[in-house]
Amino acid sequence: MDEGLVRKAKAQAAQRGKSVSGMFSEIVHSLDTEKANSRLPPITSSLMGAMKNHPLSEEDYKKHLREKHA
Repeated sequence: MDEGLVRKAKAQAAQRGKSVSGMFSEIVHSLDTEKANSRLPPITSSLMGAMKNHPLSEEDYKKHLREKHA
């Protein structure tokens, strides 16, 4: 592998608090996800998983609607 690419991978992994192999595993796994999402419009596909680390409840959504339409 190109040394410059290895340096970039290590820097990206460090920035994300991950190992290079862990980051590579995520990338390979995302390829399956991208294939499954390819039937969606690009903008919709780009938003898939955007709220993955932000669990929202039905009550959160209702609160949002009340504030939005108050």
